[in-house]
Amino acid sequence: MATRLTVNQRVWDVEAAPDTPLLYVLINELELHGPRFGCGLAQCGSCSVLMDGVEIRSCVTPVGKVGGKSITTFEGLPAWYAEQRKLTPVPELHPLQQAVIDEQATQCGYCLNGLVIKAAELLSKTPEPSEEQIRKAMNGHLCRCGTYPRFMKAIERAAHNMTLDGGNAQQGGGR
Repeated sequence: MATRLTVNQRVWDVEAAPDTPLLYVLINELELHGPRFGCGLAQCGSCSVLMDGVEIRSCVTPVGKVGGKSITTFEGLPAWYAEQRKLTPVPELHPLQQAVIDEQATQCGYCLNGLVIKAAELLSKTPEPSEEQIRKAMNGHLCRCGTYPRFMKAIERAAHNMTLDGGNAQQGGGR
C-alpha cells in the first residue's frame, strides 16, 4: 500500500503497510540512518524523530499514523532549524550538532540520534533551559557509554551560542 510521507521537507511515496513501524521505512525505504533501532519498545530513544516538532519514537509509531505530518530526522535538523529561524542558506549543521562535536559528547554514538533530536526539541521551545529542564527533557534517553555530562555541556553550549548570535551559530566557537 502506498503511503505519502513528508520527511526532512521532502515528499516521499513509499510502499508500506500502515502498521509498519516508521523506523523501518526511514531506514529501509528512505535510507536514512540517523534514527537507529535500539530496543524496539520506545524505551531507549535511539529511534527518535520529530513529528511536527515534537519527539516521537519511530520504532513504535506506525507509518499509517504520520501521513500529513512533517517528520524530521537527525539528517534534516539543519533545514528544520533554518526554517524555524528563517535562515538562508541552510547551515551545514544544527548548532546542537556542532556543539556535540565541540564538546566531544559522544563515545560509541549509538544514542546520538535520540539525544540530539530530544535536545533540539527542547531548545526550540526553551531557548535558555536550566540544568534541571535539560535533565528532565533528556530523561528516558539511554546512553550505554555514560556520556551524559558531556552531552549536558553540549546542550548548554548550543543554547548559549544560539542565544548569543540570534540563532546563527553553526561553526565551532564556544564559551
